[in-house]
Amino acid sequence: MSDQQYVMTKKNYDALVAELDNLVKVKRPEIIERIAEARSHGDLSENAEYDAAREEQRSNEGKIAELEYQIKNAVIQEEITDNSYVHLDSVVTVYDEDMGGDEVYTITSVTDVDVMNNKISSESPVGAALMKHKKGDVVTVLCPDGSTYKLKIKDIK
Repeated sequence: MSDQQYVMTKKNYDALVAELDNLVKVKRPEIIERIAEARSHGDLSENAEYDAAREEQRSNEGKIAELEYQIKNAVIQEEITDNSYVHLDSVVTVYDEDMGGDEVYTITSVTDVDVMNNKISSESPVGAALMKHKKGDVVTVLCPDGSTYKLKIKDIK
């Protein structure tokens, strides 16, 4: 079985490396210090501070492992400045024919998704449908349930 690849720009890659560096060199030692402090208070069976610090340590170590995997399997794509078609880091305004309104999406790598701010992955159903298309194109989005809908590309920045 092959490793998953994470297509990203150099900027995205550098951000992941910086986040990993912070988790390893800053956050990890802070958590270890809190665990040691909580241990010094004695009985660990009823020590909420110790339990919270251990849970934070598990979470931090999981995030470190995830970032290391993504960095190891990163495929750096050269940043593209051509706005005649949709690519990574494009800001795309589309008209949703079903909803009757415009929506603006930023196409990102899987590692930089923020759906609350309309930053969607190039591998998501909408992102994949938009990739490599041009202003004026109407694309069909295939939903996970098998249904489809259409988006018209109005602008690309």
